[in-house]
Amino acid sequence: MPILTVKKLTKNFGGLAAVSNVSLELEQGELVGLIGPNGAGKTTVFNLLTGVYKPTSGTITLHTNGVDKPIQGLKPYKVCEMGLARTFQNIRLFKDLTVLDNVRIAMHKNVKYGLAASFLRLPSCQKEEQELVERSMELLKIMKLDHKKDELARNLPYGEQRHLEIARALATNPSLLLLDEPAAGMNPAETAQLTEVISWIRNQFKLTILLIEHDMSLVMKICERIYVLDYGQVIASGTPEEVRTNKRVIEAYLGEDVNNA
Repeated sequence: MPILTVKKLTKNFGGLAAVSNVSLELEQGELVGLIGPNGAGKTTVFNLLTGVYKPTSGTITLHTNGVDKPIQGLKPYKVCEMGLARTFQNIRLFKDLTVLDNVRIAMHKNVKYGLAASFLRLPSCQKEEQELVERSMELLKIMKLDHKKDELARNLPYGEQRHLEIARALATNPSLLLLDEPAAGMNPAETAQLTEVISWIRNQFKLTILLIEHDMSLVMKICERIYVLDYGQVIASGTPEEVRTNKRVIEAYLGEDVNNA
């Protein structure tokens, strides 16, 4: 059953078509890759899916609880409320907040207490805040950051900042998670660990995941299907093996990397 259907998605910036007639479909529980060279339009697709950009044309439909919900053009916070969360190519943490607060703040979209209860510090508010802390700590433990809960996010090593951004996205309780180059800047050991984490959280949280990644070893290892973009258009799609042996993909985008993956 599809959780996301994208049809003929187009985004023009003046006379430049950054994304042109892109159609994608993700089945419930899939882990799908979106690859292509720099400037191919991958992050623009993510920005369209999450409401950062409004599409020039095309439709984006999220299928949740048996209902088809068009989300193109919605504000990012509305898209997040509907169960779609993301990380960013350039890390966007709240760097002057603690590791714990970075995760806890993402959970506040689901709190039940109101402004009055918060201002008066009523027992209902304090109880729910404690529950938020406990759930945040569970996510930090999964990402092996629980021992750094009181450190400022800016003081974490780069790889741990990547993990914290994933934990913050998970804190919104998504059904669909978009990961924008999660392994960027990581060494091979960190990438191998991240590969295991992504597979684990997909199964543990029953998520559907769409990821952008330039590390072909990661993509070929964990993705069940792959879409390939070229100048804003989908030029190939299929299983890792089908993409691996696609002549156009090999010559134009993967080069020798796919043979070494």
